[in-house]
Amino acid sequence: MTLTALLVLAGAGWLLAAAGLGRGPAETARTAALTAHALTPFGALLVNAILGYGLLYTLIALTAEWWALSLATLGRPRRLTDPASGGLTWLVAWLAGTAALTYGLAALIV
Repeated sequence: MTLTALLVLAGAGWLLAAAGLGRGPAETARTAALTAHALTPFGALLVNAILGYGLLYTLIALTAEWWALSLATLGRPRRLTDPASGGLTWLVAWLAGTAALTYGLAALIV
């Protein structure tokens, strides 16, 4: 897998997560969630630049996180915060999916 393919996967995962957040919470919470989601890539780039690390591993982790979020919550991230629908179960599925996808993507790229 090339870096270009990883960037395309990251962009698509980011858009899927943004679409899920856009449908999810109420007005005020939606604005906050979308703002935080929009700032995540820039924050990751800034932290890596300050610490002097490369961006490849962070890009792999963010790509895996966004795709795992969309897959684990079936496109509805608000399920993570709803205790009635088993929020903890959705969270565990998201974390396990993120770990598995990160390992798989790292094995494909590095």
